[in-house]
Amino acid sequence: MSGSRLDDAARAAWLYYVAGNTQDQIAAKLGVSRQSAQRLVSLAQAEGLVKVRIDHPIAQCLTLSRQLADRFGLAFVEVVPSDPGSDSTTLGVAQATGAEIERWLRREDPTIIAMGTGRTLKAAIEQLPPIECPQHKVVSLTGNIAPDGSAAFYNVVFTMADTVKSRSFPMPLPVIVSSLEERTMLQGQPMIRATLDLAAQAHVAFIGIGDLSDSAPLYLDGFITRDDLSALQQAGAVGEIVGRAFDAEGRVIEGLTNDRVASAVLPDPARCTIIASAMGRRKLPAIAAAIQGKMINGLITDETTAEALLQHR
Repeated sequence: MSGSRLDDAARAAWLYYVAGNTQDQIAAKLGVSRQSAQRLVSLAQAEGLVKVRIDHPIAQCLTLSRQLADRFGLAFVEVVPSDPGSDSTTLGVAQATGAEIERWLRREDPTIIAMGTGRTLKAAIEQLPPIECPQHKVVSLTGNIAPDGSAAFYNVVFTMADTVKSRSFPMPLPVIVSSLEERTMLQGQPMIRATLDLAAQAHVAFIGIGDLSDSAPLYLDGFITRDDLSALQQAGAVGEIVGRAFDAEGRVIEGLTNDRVASAVLPDPARCTIIASAMGRRKLPAIAAAIQGKMINGLITDETTAEALLQHR
């Protein structure tokens, strides 16, 4: 059995089982007949490629992973197949992120796992099976309180605690506070200080990357105003991680809303694996900047984004 034939079977299986395509849709996307698409999915089953996840490294994804790691000096890279017909910003990446989080949770040695926030991470956490791992600590990098005082919808530590039996450490703060003085006062509280210190000791961190276009999640979700967003854009901000905005060189913007972000500082990448889960054209400048600024040393993305990153200047 040739490797390319298995690659095609794995890709067809991914489109069917993960992306939810019909066999007619798979045939159109792969440029084959419906019968061929059906045979490819059947082949994937017969060869044992279909389990809970697609258990086969598609050659193109593996090649892109190696190229990204070599080009940018990343410690961890996983590239998942792209579905050409989908406009989802989480499909495939969320499943791969959930699988990687699960691998860390199943380690026997006590581990501190830091968690960011966002749509991709929330979708990833929803993939986790029940796991008993009392030896681990899961700590939030971001505040857990939305502007209206409710629990922040895309903060994942509370969702994770429903499934994963470990010690959980939320950050009982607003995501963005009213002033620098308030941030300093709140972060100086003993309970908050202890959580911030724990986050700094993390062995691995899973984060999302937000864009700062006119439809930036920080703005749409009500954490910053339109004027705040405009000021960040004028200052050259292209993306944000745990609410903290940065420019195209991966440098954190001074002042503006960053003075009011109550999130923990990202752990030191020299001692922590910081894995960003992000995909899509809109996020490309932010992903490239985070890599260039060495804010992250790990990446989970899709084929299309990986190819664009390798061509990005």
